Amino acid sequence: MSSNRRDFIKSATLGTAGIFAVPTILPSYLFGRSSPANRINVAMIGIGRQTVSPNIPQFLKSENAQIVAVCDVDKWRLANGQKQVNDFYSQQKGFSYKGCDALDDFREILLRKDIDAVMIATPDHWHVPMAIEAARAGKHISLEKPISTCIEHGRQLVKAIKKYGIITRNDSEFRTLPEFARGVELVRNGRIGKLQRIFVAVPSDGPPLPVQQTMPVPPELNYDFWLGPAWEVPYTEKRVHDIKIKTNRPGWMRVDSYCNGMISNWGAHLMGIVQWGNNTEYSGPVKIEGTGEFDRGLWNTLNKFDIKYQYAGGVEVIFKIERPYVRFEGSSGWIEIEYPDKLSASSQSMLDSPIGPGEVAFKNLLSDKEDFLNAIKNGKQTVEPLETAHRTISMCQLGLIAIKTGSALSWNPETEEILNDNAASALLNIPIREKYFKF
Repeated sequence: MSSNRRDFIKSATLGTAGIFAVPTILPSYLFGRSSPANRINVAMIGIGRQTVSPNIPQFLKSENAQIVAVCDVDKWRLANGQKQVNDFYSQQKGFSYKGCDALDDFREILLRKDIDAVMIATPDHWHVPMAIEAARAGKHISLEKPISTCIEHGRQLVKAIKKYGIITRNDSEFRTLPEFARGVELVRNGRIGKLQRIFVAVPSDGPPLPVQQTMPVPPELNYDFWLGPAWEVPYTEKRVHDIKIKTNRPGWMRVDSYCNGMISNWGAHLMGIVQWGNNTEYSGPVKIEGTGEFDRGLWNTLNKFDIKYQYAGGVEVIFKIERPYVRFEGSSGWIEIEYPDKLSASSQSMLDSPIGPGEVAFKNLLSDKEDFLNAIKNGKQTVEPLETAHRTISMCQLGLIAIKTGSALSWNPETEEILNDNAASALLNIPIREKYFKF
């Protein structure tokens, strides 16, 4: 944003200078207090299942946001996303609204001076390249989890965020779910005594899929651009997403060229709670070992794993596939949070324990989208900036490396290096095809 627009949004006034400093799609009197002049202009990049529900609806319902553009390499999905936005604003205000633009190249989004922030919800292998380019363009970033497919890419993203000074948010709602926030609050304030170990699990990814036959690329899909930094391979529908269906879980989430699989997909949520509860959001473990099994066929991500982490302070983390939960065990008891809203403990009195003055408190937390928008308006960082998300997903990726190499890893969380293991260190970075992006 320009300094005029940033000051205008922060003050939320209707002064003449502010009005002329802010590009508006429609006259502000049509919106009243929710005028586009008072809103943060957001573009949605990637119009898949996660974007059409819940991302677009949440931004549409916010008085702090105006969706001004959508972007996708699939023209059918792009048209549907544009219609979803325009239909909502038309119904909301009682006139035919056509102010949401549809673009098939994210770089055109980043060139737009009227766009303040982007919501990136593409396949995972595109997250870091797009987010780095958005940071360079000065756009604030809400990024779908997991934010990266390897540790080195995540590190490069963190460097770009620091260099360009933009607001970022890991797009996970788990920290704003009351039971998760309350559980972490109690752990951080010592209600279970000294924290000793943490058990965390994610759900299964489902049955595997055999190798699929090569298919013609659908005319609406720019498949080469979809591949982007990933290597060229023949097209088949289950590698990408279902043709002209926007609600099914896409196949790319099971292919290790584009995604780490459930270890990172749900791990990004629940390992984030582990890090939050352990107060290690900007650090990580020092030792990692694990075992696991991979699917074979087109879908080839982990279907079973058992990983053990150890922090320098002695806390142990056990990570596996089961039901989605986090359990904190300490010297005086335990607290467990199971997704979405089950909070239990070794005693009811622990759950009823009030938070006193001077203790860590997580009250009145905003939703992930509102936290992002509020941070932009107030020039402050979100409750889950991408640096913490990078540390979280690094834990998942370290577990994956330990399984792939069969090695017990020694990790330096300060320098982000695997010690004395060249084979494991080589997996910290995934080479990319530099057709659309170069680090």
